[in-house]
Amino acid sequence: MGVDAPLGDFGDVLFYSALAVYVLAMLLHAVEHGLLRRSEPEAAEVPVPVAVGAGSGEKSFPTTGDGTPPRPPRPASERFGRMGVSLTVLGFGLHVAMLVVRAVAAGRPPWGNMYEFTAAVCAVGVAAWLVVLYRRPELRRLGVFVLLPVIVLMFVGGTVLYTQTAPVVPALRSYWLVIHVSAAVISSGILLFAGVASVLYLLRSAHDRSGRMAWTAKLPGAQVLDRVAYRATAVAFPIWTFAVITGAIWAEAAWGRYWGWDPKETTAFIAWVVYACYLHARSTAGWRGQRAAAINVAGFAVMVFNLFFVNLVVTGLHSYAGVG
Repeated sequence: MGVDAPLGDFGDVLFYSALAVYVLAMLLHAVEHGLLRRSEPEAAEVPVPVAVGAGSGEKSFPTTGDGTPPRPPRPASERFGRMGVSLTVLGFGLHVAMLVVRAVAAGRPPWGNMYEFTAAVCAVGVAAWLVVLYRRPELRRLGVFVLLPVIVLMFVGGTVLYTQTAPVVPALRSYWLVIHVSAAVISSGILLFAGVASVLYLLRSAHDRSGRMAWTAKLPGAQVLDRVAYRATAVAFPIWTFAVITGAIWAEAAWGRYWGWDPKETTAFIAWVVYACYLHARSTAGWRGQRAAAINVAGFAVMVFNLFFVNLVVTGLHSYAGVG
């Protein structure tokens, strides 16, 4: 099947459009964060309407057509936050459309090079954020911090890592590309979100101890951030395990051995060990809290190292970045 270059170019337009919308959403969330108080105000007491002339001397309050009191106006921070979420959803729609268009244009899954892989990972990270936001709307104030690494990765992907639509190299023309790489994409995207949550947890914990970094007082409580990071990692870890196992099976089919300590294989295994240690530490007395979160951040750092340094600097059997 040939490559549809014009359609691939349209996919690039969708990519940069999604990036621009994410930037606007992040700016709106930044305004929201700036307007937030240190702690969320308690719900305002809504005056109870009293019939006029009831003789009690109490003031009457305006009511709506059905007799209920009018809702108090939303604070400015909430309005900006809601606009940020709306733009994030719009950007996510453009993002997914880009991946679909790229797949159709190339006639293969849209993760055949680092540009596409990074775009897919960021899409999963945003999806994970939107799922958490749907379940926990009060975490909306994290939007600026979740979107920042997504924007940075997408900017790097669209500039340094950019690759035109093309068929994959012969070594990747296998059904394992769908099975193995899709699992790596999904787990990496969720772990991106978990890593951000652990970083914010460490910053919030440092503020709670020392009072420094006053801006972190506007974040959710440390325990909330810790639970969010743990649950996201607990979801992603089995998927990452599946990615490592299917990678070994694909290696046996392609190179005649399950494991050869290739740089990519080694770093992926190190990441697996680090995340296993985090999940164990998180449930072990004396290691919960900051120690466990530091391990989770270390796992995230290994994933970033695996994505960039191993793919771009180290030469190995997995050198399929497609850059240059």
